Amino acid sequence: MEKKKIPAGERVFAVFNYAGFTLFTIICILPFYYLFINTISDNDLTRRGLITLIPHGLHLQNYMQVFKLRGLGHAALVSIARTVLGSAATVAGSAFVGYLVTKKEMWGRKFWYRFIIVTMYFSAGLVPWYMNMVLLHLTNNFLAYIIPGIVAPFNIILVKTYIESIPASLEESASIDGAGITRIFLSIIWPLITPILATIAIFSAVGNWNSFTDTLFLMTREEYFTLQFVLYRYLNEANFLASIMRSGTTTVVSAAQTLTPRTIQMTISMVVVFPILLVYPFLQRFFVKGIMIGAVKG
Repeated sequence: MEKKKIPAGERVFAVFNYAGFTLFTIICILPFYYLFINTISDNDLTRRGLITLIPHGLHLQNYMQVFKLRGLGHAALVSIARTVLGSAATVAGSAFVGYLVTKKEMWGRKFWYRFIIVTMYFSAGLVPWYMNMVLLHLTNNFLAYIIPGIVAPFNIILVKTYIESIPASLEESASIDGAGITRIFLSIIWPLITPILATIAIFSAVGNWNSFTDTLFLMTREEYFTLQFVLYRYLNEANFLASIMRSGTTTVVSAAQTLTPRTIQMTISMVVVFPILLVYPFLQRFFVKGIMIGAVKG
């Protein structure tokens, strides 16, 4: 069987396409690589900016010292709990509300849908938000990390658009058999919209993991401090922290183990970024499908 000859123009396009995406991938990875090699290299060389592409004087002392910071372990548990529970609540809330606004029999469907979407474009501001959270008794309350994110307008739009691409005959046949809205949603709709739910889970997990401003404004008790907030404080106190860690050693240490503000900042940045990067490989296969399906209608 004779192979189909690929035109020269397509081959040139493929070469440039792969080269462009390869370059873009390298550009995206390079900052993380730069951070990582500086955290495991000789700290004196890192301080002088001499580590660029190849690490020198390999050691893990920076991570061992950073993990000894007070309150870091508990803050990590708070962030993990917030990310897991907050993402689950957002996915469930967005999925069900997104499904409801596709039902013509829902009372005031258009009004409620537009009312939710308007909140994407208009905000009362920081002070009214804070006052509202205080009146709802969500200061020094773990629920402050969960409840505000349950109804997310952008996620509802994604779910609604995705559901509208599903044939209505599936719901009609289940309805004829006596299934109610909740049964149809859980047994038919939910399994079919898994790709878009995985996409929402990624968005929500990244947002919950990286957020620290709500902790800054709402939490004064250390038991509710998230990992990002604790590390944010340590980043701002890097100079003081470095001197404390150095003074805590009773023996002479090598230059590779002498902590500097720069190495502390880079190590803390890696500690914050690395866990959330682990989420992407597991949800990667759903991500593109979830974004694209339902994006073009017709």
